[in-house]
Amino acid sequence: MAGKKIGILAMQGAFLEHQQALSRCGAEPVLVRTARDLEAVEGLIIPGGESTTIGKLMKIFGLDSLIIERVKEGMPIWGTCAGMILLAKEIADSQQPHLGLMDIKVKRNAYGRQVESFETDLEVEGIGQTRGVFIRAPYVEEVWGGTKILSTYLDKIIMVQEGNNMLATAFHPELTTELDVHKYFLAMA
Repeated sequence: MAGKKIGILAMQGAFLEHQQALSRCGAEPVLVRTARDLEAVEGLIIPGGESTTIGKLMKIFGLDSLIIERVKEGMPIWGTCAGMILLAKEIADSQQPHLGLMDIKVKRNAYGRQVESFETDLEVEGIGQTRGVFIRAPYVEEVWGGTKILSTYLDKIIMVQEGNNMLATAFHPELTTELDVHKYFLAMA
């Protein structure tokens, strides 16, 4: 884990919190804004934020096709909240720009508006109990192929993994003091 160069897509959203969590884990966080930044990392986190904006910016800066190529070559990727939406092959009721990498269908803003945000304890396969912050969070409506469900909350799918290099969470572990989900991702990298 220590010393691994992990990128955080730093175009919009909660990238600074991921940077701090990765540093606390002993990894070397790299803010990714260009193709050159992306080439330098061993894994990538797409943070929470506004998924439509992040998707458009990835496209404008030509990072979308580069990310897809790197992930298909095996680079680990983790999407939190908006990042989960961007990784999905299908987004319910939306045609927004996205990467379409994971065999999941997501529903945007499924847990309500910003004022309905909440924090709760979660049970995660391979981790145990962890804390999750939900802010206008999506959830996964459907999985197929090799996608594995790692956690649910109130019968909704909130954490999935596909293969050994793709991870997505509807919640924000970076907004808690716990590092277990970051360490789980680092083990994938």
